Amino acid sequence: MLKQLSIFAENTRGAMLRLMTCLRQYDINVLASVTNDSAEFGIVRLVVSDPKRAAEVLADNGYQCRITDVIGVKMEDRPGGLESLLKVIHDSRININYLYGAFSRSDRHPVILLNTEDIQETESCLRSKGVDILNDLN
Repeated sequence: MLKQLSIFAENTRGAMLRLMTCLRQYDINVLASVTNDSAEFGIVRLVVSDPKRAAEVLADNGYQCRITDVIGVKMEDRPGGLESLLKVIHDSRININYLYGAFSRSDRHPVILLNTEDIQETESCLRSKGVDILNDLN
């Protein structure tokens, strides 16, 4: 299971730069990211090299953040690869809260990161159907 940081950040000019600068100063590498915005604030979701340390550093620098689990699924790099995964999830009656793309650094394969209502059950279900679950993005 991968750990993800969910960070509550202001939707202002330079906010992402400040966040990334903070992580770089503590030698924390961003492996995957997605940002959802609203008028004043956004949620930045990151998979990083050291999630526990990143959460501590960000909290010390005034950010509200929490660590959550996400499932990393290695994708087939072909048309319909994501559709195949979504069909397995749909047929298993699993609801996806959100998903976003990344890649595996070791073999450059596409990866889908996903969050569901019951992450443990989802991981178990996907493993039982032969889906390739990743423990890290390196």
